[in-house]
Amino acid sequence: MSGSSAVSAASSSPASDGARVEARGGRRSRIPVSGAVGAVIILIAVLTALFAPWLAPHDPRLVDITLRLKPPFWLDGGTGAHPLGTDQLGRDLLSRIIVGTRSSLIVAGSAVLITSIVGGLTGMVAAYFGGWVDQVISRLVDIQLAFPSLLLAITIMAVTTPSLTAVVVVLAIAGWVVPCRIVRSRTLAVAGQEFVTGAVATGASHRHILLRHLFPNVLPTLITIGTLQAAHFVLAEAALSFLGLGLPPAIPSWGGIMNQGRDYIELAWWIETFPGIAIVILVSGLGLVGDWVRDALDPRMRD
Repeated sequence: MSGSSAVSAASSSPASDGARVEARGGRRSRIPVSGAVGAVIILIAVLTALFAPWLAPHDPRLVDITLRLKPPFWLDGGTGAHPLGTDQLGRDLLSRIIVGTRSSLIVAGSAVLITSIVGGLTGMVAAYFGGWVDQVISRLVDIQLAFPSLLLAITIMAVTTPSLTAVVVVLAIAGWVVPCRIVRSRTLAVAGQEFVTGAVATGASHRHILLRHLFPNVLPTLITIGTLQAAHFVLAEAALSFLGLGLPPAIPSWGGIMNQGRDYIELAWWIETFPGIAIVILVSGLGLVGDWVRDALDPRMRD
């Protein structure tokens, strides 16, 4: 055998194939740059929310008319005491944005948790039991999907008292159908596998099969959906607050800041601009992490 043939044979041997597979797996296990950037953004946002009372240089609710509409520090009339300027009531804009981070993350995190539990449970139940149970849940999902989720949230909030709890519940009501439908499809694929049919044949209870066999297999799907839905909920909360239908004015939020400053956009552009930048950065970070989690947990990406 010639040298080139030997090299060719060695490169096609099972050992070398396994090395290539392992190498590819090692490369795929690394966090991509985009995912790392998104994770850093989310980490900074979480730390900011946790330590907001200590990071905010001023009381975000403190009104001082003598300081109203102060520009950012790099513009004429600005001051280092209020780096991003003040709003129409003289409140420090940087402090309000920092505290508003907590509102956005609490709303998004709570809504994701509720939709994952409700949507994941109903999706598994619909797929596992089938029959009329599946028909009822599937028809409810189809009916709700006929309405845009944000329009549904606006409609409900228009007839309720604005509060943090109300916003979370409304977003959860509008968003549970997404994990329900996707988890139902995933459960149907898993329920036909041998380890599930074997558990049914041995007389395992429905609860045991749902929690021990089906749930671990749909959990990666729920995590992926949750990371992608979090960005949507941040935008939805900001939109509701901007329309005056979200969090009450007493709770600083990015959308609320923009709502209160929209009448002053020609005089004080910074009131609208900086909360909008904060929304874009956080949503982008959540989207980047969501894409990375989807690629990492999708079995097809590991073929």
